[in-house]
Amino acid sequence: MDSLSLLGITVGILALLGGNWLEGGQLDLLLNAPALVIVFGGTIGAVMLQTPLRIFLLAMSSLRHVFMPPRFPLGDRIKRTVDWAQLARHEGLLGLEKILGKERDAFIRKGLQLVVDGNEPDDIRPTLELELDSNEHRRLQAARVFESMGGYSPTIGIIGAVMGLIHVMQNLADPALLGSGIATAFVSTIYGVGLANLLLLPAANKIKSYVLEESQYREMVIEGLAAISEGENPRMIEIRLRGFLH
Repeated sequence: MDSLSLLGITVGILALLGGNWLEGGQLDLLLNAPALVIVFGGTIGAVMLQTPLRIFLLAMSSLRHVFMPPRFPLGDRIKRTVDWAQLARHEGLLGLEKILGKERDAFIRKGLQLVVDGNEPDDIRPTLELELDSNEHRRLQAARVFESMGGYSPTIGIIGAVMGLIHVMQNLADPALLGSGIATAFVSTIYGVGLANLLLLPAANKIKSYVLEESQYREMVIEGLAAISEGENPRMIEIRLRGFLH
């Protein structure tokens, strides 16, 4: 679990509730089911309309990374790459074939296969970089789904506020119904702005940071495999790849 994400959203919510309490407000005044339906439903509906299905599904699956971040162990990957370089140095590139079935990462397995097949570095790099760029583009699109939601939710909140005011205007003759309409009007705005700035936009930026971290990890893999195919000294490969740690 990402403790910083949990701490951040907890601090944000407590700050709002604490400020409301210091102002003498009551918690139940911030709980409004119609406003919740308008903001959440409207925001999700708008982003579903603008987003292709495959990107929307990828975005939903990426949301878990905000609280359960993916791991990209650069140090461990450097060590394994150096081990592969030593193996190739002693047994030739075909010696790497024995580790193909043990590698779980499809991207790395593809790169190893290119090396084992005897492809030149000038062929290996563009082939893997094309897949890297495609993956990065697709995942950044998924992160932008939450950016879009962060843009829509305040506007949907304003729509909810206007709907609440319309409800108020229709019931001016009945003071008992004025309270619920006014509550919906103002609480919808709070929900829209709060959802955007406390969850959606920060989540989008955090997902982007992990996408870029994954791309850096794959760039290191490409650099290591290309160096192995060139027959470089394992020690030199290690020194070069450690530059990614900084």
